[in-house]
Amino acid sequence: MSDKLKANSLSFFESIIMGVAGSAPGFSIAVAISGLLATAGFFSPNAVLVFALPMLGVALAYKGLNRKFPNAGAAYEWTKIGFGKLPGYFSGWALLVASMVFMVTGSVPLGTATIDLVDPSFASHVLLTTGIGAIWFVGIGLVLIAGIEITSRVQVLMSSVELLILFAISLAAFVRTATGHALNPFSWSWFGFRYSRASFASSALIVVFLYWGWDVTANLSEETRNDRPNTAGNGGFLSVFVTIAAFAAFTAATLMLFSLRDASGFSDNLIYDVAIAAGLGRAGGYAAALALILSSIATLETTMLQFSRTLFAMGRDRALPGYFGKVHARTVTPVRTMYLLLAVGLAVIFASSFLPSIDSILADSVNAIAVQVSYYYGLAGLVCAWLYRGSYRESRATFLQYAIVPALSAIVLITLGVYAISTFNATTRIVGIGGLIAGILFFRPGGYRRLTAAVPVS
Repeated sequence: MSDKLKANSLSFFESIIMGVAGSAPGFSIAVAISGLLATAGFFSPNAVLVFALPMLGVALAYKGLNRKFPNAGAAYEWTKIGFGKLPGYFSGWALLVASMVFMVTGSVPLGTATIDLVDPSFASHVLLTTGIGAIWFVGIGLVLIAGIEITSRVQVLMSSVELLILFAISLAAFVRTATGHALNPFSWSWFGFRYSRASFASSALIVVFLYWGWDVTANLSEETRNDRPNTAGNGGFLSVFVTIAAFAAFTAATLMLFSLRDASGFSDNLIYDVAIAAGLGRAGGYAAALALILSSIATLETTMLQFSRTLFAMGRDRALPGYFGKVHARTVTPVRTMYLLLAVGLAVIFASSFLPSIDSILADSVNAIAVQVSYYYGLAGLVCAWLYRGSYRESRATFLQYAIVPALSAIVLITLGVYAISTFNATTRIVGIGGLIAGILFFRPGGYRRLTAAVPVS
């Protein structure tokens, strides 16, 4: 076994698709938009757009950092370079914990959508839903073990079909409302800022969860072709705009078609409810279920990729056991990291089956993930600002793009994460905060094989 991934496996187009699949517009719409509507109410369209700004700032940071240090560890590696071993380690650890929690958040909707194709009345059955989700989880893991090229081909096909379905349903919804069937006529007041003090941070965290995942392109940078400058960094940045359009369209369509009370209760598959309300009938419902299945598979796949590549990079550096820093001789993938992911993921999914409802599983895991993401995204933004701090001497545009904007975005995300902790229930605090603190048990201060020195910005 070697410690090098398979280079030149992904094209620029595949990098963009991976970024879109990571944010998973279909999945995110299905499981998180209703929660946003319950929190932000009629100002949800504003939340989708405004809280996307710090995400775009972090995407710029990833673009700038990937240009200088392409690495499978991405945020882990960059934070280590800029701020040292301990912050770097916890940046990587936060991603690993968020990915593990997401094994539940991603698998449950897969079970729900599969049941919707047969008998939607069983969709709220926790044990049945998590069991079917676990089967999907194992199947996706086996595809990833087969190799990155096969994984990418499957991803392009699934994400293309998903986006076509989402576009068709959102178009039908707008046509429906334009022909006099809107329960709530479109209003520019939906883009206002009249949040309550309690809802502001919660709304922001839900939006952070919505957009999370595009950064998988950076974790795949060692496997991406370099036939154009910074392919992986640009792919991730551009993918964010695709998801912004999808989230904004579905949020507005939902407000026009449903009362706020009804829309806030669609936690299983909002796409399905919008398709039916848009007049697409049972065929539209089947298409919505298919979109959720494809999107859930896609985002589980990219989350597994992030987990496996981050753990691989940390193992390669000996920040975690070196056992994980090797790739399989034939598939050139870090299969050992996948074996661990499958084992722990199944255990987490099984444990979630004892929670009282699907709603509580999704709500708790979304909040816990958002805290982890705010932390490691925020660190990446600060690292980029630090490493580009002297770029103003040669280019004010570069300084603004890679120092000022990432720094402001990082401060916003970290502040939101810290503030939101005080609003969480006990389960979310244990998973979100306890999971991060538990990383100290595995920290190996003397175990690093190498520590890359910070490179001055020219």
